[in-house]
Amino acid sequence: MELINPKQPISSYIIDSQEEEIKRIALELHEGVGQNLYSILTGLQFVETGIKEPHMKNHLREMSLLIEKTIQEIRLLSVELHPPALTTLGLLPAVKNYIKLYTSTFGILVDLESHGDERPIPERNRIAVFRVCQEAFVNIAKYADTSEVKMNFYWNENELKINIHDFGKGFQPVEPKEHTFSSGLAAMKERMYLTGGECTISSKIGEGTSIQISLPL
Repeated sequence: MELINPKQPISSYIIDSQEEEIKRIALELHEGVGQNLYSILTGLQFVETGIKEPHMKNHLREMSLLIEKTIQEIRLLSVELHPPALTTLGLLPAVKNYIKLYTSTFGILVDLESHGDERPIPERNRIAVFRVCQEAFVNIAKYADTSEVKMNFYWNENELKINIHDFGKGFQPVEPKEHTFSSGLAAMKERMYLTGGECTISSKIGEGTSIQISLPL
């Protein structure tokens, strides 16, 4: 049984535990369920070669196409839950891969620019920043009513800054009292707070919303 570090904030422990479970589910979807479906697909394709009746061949072909579509959906879901690039390649490549999936899903174009030399980030902080960006993009798709997003990475020796600006309808910011924040915005701020960083959100009706993320390096 895993013990809680008394020096680790309980919210940080909960987030770490959630991420481990998400990683496990993503791996199981890809390596377990996905591979099983692929085995079924190859079996159906083999059976199809021995069937002569046209209606049976058509039925098997339809089943194969459905399984192929399901395999693709599982792969996309696995990547969305926990992108392999986040662990193997780093934050920026993982965000780029996510943006491709995001654009193909929602039709929202993201203009991404990176300024300065990318620097190594501990895995826990990589995950935190990625989740904040992911939540920001999901909120844009839900509420912003826009087809364009601008995203900038600014790297220097001591800090990474990220700015995400949509060109949507915006909203009226409220006073920063605990009960006025949605759970999504509160979670974004909490994740960055636990890394020693910060997440600030500004918006103006008719001019869109900006999210600024800062992370000490």
